[in-house]
Amino acid sequence: MNNNLKDNDEKKEDLRVRIFAGIVIIIIAVGYYFYNINYTSRGIINKVLNNIEGKTLNSNFSSKIKSANLSTDYSVEQAIKDIETLGLNTINLPVVINIDDITSSNVSIDENSLERAKILLKELKGKNINIILEPYPWIANGSKYETDLNPIDKAEFLSNWRDDVIKPLIDEIAIPYRVDALNIATGFTHLENMEDEFCEIIDFSRKYYKGLITYRTSFWTTANWKDEAVKNQVDELNEKYNQKLNNKIFSKVDFISIASYFELTDNDTNTVENLVSSLSSSQRYNRGQNIKEQVENFNNKWGKPIFFGELGFPRTIKASVEPWNPYLSKEINTQEQANCFEAYRRVYESEPWFLGFSIFAVGNKEDDKMYYPSEEAVEVIRNWFIEE
Repeated sequence: MNNNLKDNDEKKEDLRVRIFAGIVIIIIAVGYYFYNINYTSRGIINKVLNNIEGKTLNSNFSSKIKSANLSTDYSVEQAIKDIETLGLNTINLPVVINIDDITSSNVSIDENSLERAKILLKELKGKNINIILEPYPWIANGSKYETDLNPIDKAEFLSNWRDDVIKPLIDEIAIPYRVDALNIATGFTHLENMEDEFCEIIDFSRKYYKGLITYRTSFWTTANWKDEAVKNQVDELNEKYNQKLNNKIFSKVDFISIASYFELTDNDTNTVENLVSSLSSSQRYNRGQNIKEQVENFNNKWGKPIFFGELGFPRTIKASVEPWNPYLSKEINTQEQANCFEAYRRVYESEPWFLGFSIFAVGNKEDDKMYYPSEEAVEVIRNWFIEE
């Protein structure tokens, strides 16, 4: 009888151990699941985006996005100062992606850039700053623009970009640091026609990352010239715009990002009023391009909010002529830079489809950083969305 009691006690103890082990396994599995759903972003909490007309994208982006792009050589200390100075609620965080040349298919994450991003994210913890993560193409040691990237084997490049850039960034940054949005690529002008491949990258990303996803396209030009001698040129520009507008990449993203370096005037300096007018009819080469209308068309076409993922002007004269070119003039004019930002504020701020902007670029204020906002520009930027 004693043996039977002993056997029963051992069986009960064994059962308790098994139950305890099962509970531990369940806790670990549940913990792992919630750790990976990025629950402070879209995840299971936000199945769909809230209506942009309600001035909210999701629970994280509780107001319109007021962001700035960090330069690739930012310092953590200066980045934090700039966030406070500009009154930002979001930061666009670049991680440098090394690419040998514009024709290369090989890509690799820069380890120093990756580690600096982790340090900044740790410093920002608890500061209520949203994060947009961007793999930043660093081509030929920074000497070439991403808009010039034109790999010989485009399919191989995009496959490498997915496997060697997007997936590691999701695993090492986006999930563990609960990043709010992932920009899968920026200004790959010669690759945008690879629509199926980009859509596959977005679907691939969503398997692992539950936050918001965007893609940043480059600005464009069109013209309303009536001269028959340039009709073919006008038609070509319009066709390129229509191809961009109808690109099905935008059907896959949560919001549409645009690098807004549109050419506005031919003037050294401008009043704010003249710059406002040029956003509806560009004066540059008398193109008559209705920039605001063309930007809004993306919202009308795809039903997605529009975000200026880069908005920058050099602090010089001619800032409105070629905003994408920091070397057009060496003559400093900080008020012209501020006037350009103010014109954008007046034209776009109250539009219900306009999600927000990201100023290019902060985090390093050395003298050669021509896009770093002047004191006059800072005052304008601080006042964006101030009523919210």
